[in-house]
This record gives sequence, C-alpha cells and structure tokens, in this order.
Amino acid sequence: MALPVSWHTAGSYFEVCNCDAICPCRNIGKMEGGDSTYGICDFLLSWHIQKGLADDLVLDGLKVALAGMYSDEDPDKLWHVILYVDDHATPNQLEALEAIFLGRVKGTPLRNFASAIEEVYSVKRARIELSHVKNKEYIKIGTLASAQTSEPFPSEIGVLCAIPGFDQPGQEIIADHFRVRDGPFDWNFEGRCGYASKFSYKND
Repeated sequence: MALPVSWHTAGSYFEVCNCDAICPCRNIGKMEGGDSTYGICDFLLSWHIQKGLADDLVLDGLKVALAGMYSDEDPDKLWHVILYVDDHATPNQLEALEAIFLGRVKGTPLRNFASAIEEVYSVKRARIELSHVKNKEYIKIGTLASAQTSEPFPSEIGVLCAIPGFDQPGQEIIADHFRVRDGPFDWNFEGRCGYASKFSYKND
C-alpha cells in the first residue's frame, strides 16, 4: 500500500508516564515544559479514533498505542518506541496507521511528536482495550501493558500537552498504575502522572 496522501484522524487521547504530576514536560499556563522528573521518561500513549480516513480507507473506531522512552541526557530527547495497532485493523489500515502515528507522512503527528522518534523496536497488532471516559481512563494491551486513572490532579492553571496539541485542552491526572513488559521495556509504577484530552490530526 502506498503512503496515504489525504488523511485525518480525530478522537480521544490518554497517556501515562513515570513523571510526577504535573508532568514537567507540559505547558503550565504560560510556562513552557522542561526536563522529565527522573531524567528518563518512560511513557505509554493511546488514541481512540472516532473518525478517520486515509485516502478512501475508513479508520473509524480503531485504536493505537505507543510505548516508549527517552533520556534527558540526549540533547534531542529522541524516542525509542513500540507501536501497537488494533488487531481489528486490516493490513491496509495497519499500514496507514503506522505511517500516520510514526510520522512517515507529513502532518500533525510529525509536527507534534513523531519527529522525535529515532528507533522503532517493532510494530505489533494487539488487542487494545481503551476507556477514555473522564476520570475512568484505562489502557490494556493484552498482557504487555496496562495503565489506569486513580484521580484527577487539581490545577487552577491550564495544563497543555504537545502530543494531542497545545490547541487541545486536557486534564492532568494521577495514574493508579502504569505497567509495561515488552521487549526492552519493563516498568511498573504507581501514583505517577497522566493526561487525558481530545486529538485532531490531519495531513499537511
């Protein structure tokens, strides 16, 4: 399948990482983000596509997740990742989603986050279970990864995350747990940070 030329995806977004809330990489009010809490950021990102189209290929209802890490010691903070794509996706849908969410086509993901991806360990079809219901968010990727919201983190100042986009308001949360055990990734955290929002991505 050729890379999609005209495409768009929109829906809900939920992420967790090993930083303390509020995640220091976020924009807080007028203050721009900085280095991670512990010098290494381990993260798990998820997108539930409510409406999506890649050329004439419908992507409605599909789910995507990305596990990864980067080090603050790397001046470019380049990411090392595993991409998970909904096992309900057809081969053509998988290829389109891989191209979009790994930034292999120009558009919002490449601008917002995917330009930081240096190494892709693997792309996997997986059973992805997501709830992006406010204050009840969770991610479950087979036996490989899971995360769940404990409670919202109160903040009177607006908190914005670059991945869904600084144009998308969101909510900082405390995660009950955040676990990944897959290949080079082996994490188990409790009480760290998360973020829930909407996303709307499109080609340039």
